[in-house]
Amino acid sequence: MALIDTFPNPAPHRDYVITHVCPEFTSVCPKTGQPDFATIELEYIPDQLCIELKSLKLYYFSFRNQGIFYEAVVNRLLDELAEACRPRWMRVTGRFNTRGGIHSVVVAETGRRT
Repeated sequence: MALIDTFPNPAPHRDYVITHVCPEFTSVCPKTGQPDFATIELEYIPDQLCIELKSLKLYYFSFRNQGIFYEAVVNRLLDELAEACRPRWMRVTGRFNTRGGIHSVVVAETGRRT
């Protein structure tokens, strides 16, 4: 796993939502070996830490050659990103490109959104 850097939340006294969208996420289908392309949407309410964007990009790119199913990748992203910054609330949405005539969206979240 690539290192996920963080920095202090400039407004820890307030609930606010941060959204990052990565339209160039790539992993590999473990069944076919073909690439899977997705847009990953990360939304979270930070507590004490925020995620630094360059490290987030490199973290996403570390999946490029990994064989992993859609459901597993979204849940792994949620687990690892939440572990890195300990948010009050976090949601990861994977919008996977159409393959074989099917478009898939996988959503996982943790915490309570206030």
